[in-house]
Amino acid sequence: MPGRTVLFGGTFDPVHNAHITVARAALEQFHPRRILFVPAARPPHKGGAANVSFEDRAHMLDLACAGEPRFAVSRIEAPTSEDARPSYSILTIERLLAAGEGPLLFLIGADAFAEIRSWFRWQDVISLVEFIVVTRPGAAYDSPPGAVVHELEGLQLPESSSEIRGLLARGEQAIPVPDPVRKWIAEHHLYS
Repeated sequence: MPGRTVLFGGTFDPVHNAHITVARAALEQFHPRRILFVPAARPPHKGGAANVSFEDRAHMLDLACAGEPRFAVSRIEAPTSEDARPSYSILTIERLLAAGEGPLLFLIGADAFAEIRSWFRWQDVISLVEFIVVTRPGAAYDSPPGAVVHELEGLQLPESSSEIRGLLARGEQAIPVPDPVRKWIAEHHLYS
């Protein structure tokens, strides 16, 4: 799917090795123009708050993406005082399309995709993007009518941001995040 941009949204609290593995696998299998990491300012599924600031999360993504020319980080969801709405995917998609980023592929895990019918304006989401769904053993989803889905299979991804935050809170040093991210977390005393 050359020429397309892959939207990889999430809280990235923090970005970890599994995020980077998924993005690289999407590059290899689908050959998009680039992978655009979009940190959510106010993630609706997490009560509108992350554990560290938007800018810290975006900077960690900058560090994790450095050296891969087809990885980019967008600050399109950077919080503003006049817009306190949750970071709904449809609003991000509309902003990216208005900025000329289309056509878009939406990179998403099977677990999250299984809940798409609960998303704000989900019908509009499936009409505006095609999906790359990261499958894992035992994860099932029902694709809504009209959704175009491409599967990214065969990835074993044990890491999760919540588990990593737990390791960091306990003072663990061996955490599965890119080394520059680990150093940034330690230098800025994040998650401790």
